[in-house]
Amino acid sequence: MTQFIESFLQALAAGLLIGAVYGLMCVGLGLIFGVMRVINFAQGDFMMLGMYTAFYIFTTLGVRAAFGNVIGPFISILLAGPVLAVFGYAIHSLLISRVSGTKTASLEGEGHYAQLILTLGIALILQNGGLIVFGSVLASIRTPLSSSAWELGPYLDMSIFINKARGIDAIISLVTMLLLSLLIARSRIGKSLRAAADNPTAATYMGIDVDRAHRVAFALGTGITAIAGGLLATNYPFHPFVGLDYVIVMYAGVVLGGMGSIIGAFWGGMTIGLVQQMSTIVLPTQLQNAAIFVVFLLIIFFRPQGFFGRMVERT
Repeated sequence: MTQFIESFLQALAAGLLIGAVYGLMCVGLGLIFGVMRVINFAQGDFMMLGMYTAFYIFTTLGVRAAFGNVIGPFISILLAGPVLAVFGYAIHSLLISRVSGTKTASLEGEGHYAQLILTLGIALILQNGGLIVFGSVLASIRTPLSSSAWELGPYLDMSIFINKARGIDAIISLVTMLLLSLLIARSRIGKSLRAAADNPTAATYMGIDVDRAHRVAFALGTGITAIAGGLLATNYPFHPFVGLDYVIVMYAGVVLGGMGSIIGAFWGGMTIGLVQQMSTIVLPTQLQNAAIFVVFLLIIFFRPQGFFGRMVERT
């Protein structure tokens, strides 16, 4: 019995840590969908670019020499966020803006059909372009913290081990989420994003540049997901097609939290992390994703609007 409780607490701790990073990853996609209502299938590949950007900032731009192998990877990850935000801003200006925003209000399906094809095309270009540029060899942003742990205990002959890299990843995720919440709640940019999300037409009449708000939302969502990807890379190797492994997790988290809810997307990602880790108590590792989607279907069956979504009343 003691061994089971110890395994349960260990899985719970691991689930909370990885869930915080998954939550941040889902927030990036949730921000884009919540403000723009764009279904972005390239989000996983933006995360992949964030991983490689952090990797090359760390290995080739002198961050390792300046900050060392312990702090350097996290500095590189935080720097990758603004880089990918600029990239996301440019992608929106050049491509996404053509099939979203005020320009598509009169199109059939409000441009969603074109958005699907465009974002799928961007994803394919990034995947295959990444394969050409980066190669197929697995990369990782390893730090000495990735192979060491803090011990909580022993209490009642039980000890819980917290991986140091995952612990710092979770702290960075929570701080990033807090800063984003403050930005959206209290800044002028945040107010314009909320107005553009709630009622684009009314926001336009109030003098808000809705298309600019969409560009900012897309840039923020891309940068946040890039940071989450870099944090994952401290524990997991990656390759140019790694986005395929996580884009489904992102959408599952966004749907679980409630479409359009940023806080909900974070808790959706947290739920996925918990289920993934705690399922290993009774299931083999290969069935982690199966457990995730069984729980996903159960939650959607009983609460189809998600954790923070509102039930639409039919008249």
